Amino acid sequence: MRLILITWTALLLATVVGLGATWMTTTRGTEIGALTIGPWTARPRTGTADVDPYSRATIVRNGELPIGTGDGVAFTATTDDKKKALDGRCDVIVSGVTPPARFWTLTLYDRKGHLVANSLQRYGFTSQEIVRQSDGSFEIRIASRSRAGNWLPTGGIERYALMLRLYDTPVGVATRTQRDAPMPSISTVGCS
Repeated sequence: MRLILITWTALLLATVVGLGATWMTTTRGTEIGALTIGPWTARPRTGTADVDPYSRATIVRNGELPIGTGDGVAFTATTDDKKKALDGRCDVIVSGVTPPARFWTLTLYDRKGHLVANSLQRYGFTSQEIVRQSDGSFEIRIASRSRAGNWLPTGGIERYALMLRLYDTPVGVATRTQRDAPMPSISTVGCS
C-alpha cells in the first residue's frame, strides 16, 4: 500500500511540474534559439520546420502567424535600452536606423498581443510613411499625448510591447551582434 501511495504521489508531482513548466514557457516564452540585440529579441527559427517545441507551443497558444525565414524576421521589445519596462504613461523615443530590409513595420501592442486602442486609430508606422532625418535616421515618439513628428499614441496603458518586422532582410539565424543588424535605440525620456 505504501509503494502505491509513493508512486501516485510521484506521478502527481511530475504532472504538476510538467504542466507548470509547459504553461510558463508558452506564456513567457523561451530563449531557445533567440536572437537578442539590445532590448530587441527575435526568434528567427519560428517560421521554419526547425522551430523548437516550446516556441511551437507558444505559437499555437497565441494563434500568431510567424514570418517565414525567407520572408523576414520579427523583433519585439518590452523594455528600453536601460531595461526599464515600456510604460504608456511615459514618453519613449525609438530612434536610429534599422537593419537593411526592403520594407519594415513598427507596431505597438498591449502585453496580451492586441493592438492598443486609440482615438486616431494609429497602431504603427511603416518604412514607407516614416519622416526621416537627412542622414536616413528616424525618431518615433511613443506617448499618451500628441507629439510633433512621428508619434504613436499609447492610450495611457501601463505596459506595452513594440514589434519591428523586417521583410526581405539578410537578418536571420546567423546574425549575432549590433554590427550585423543595427537596431534602433529605445529611450524613456520622461513620465507624466
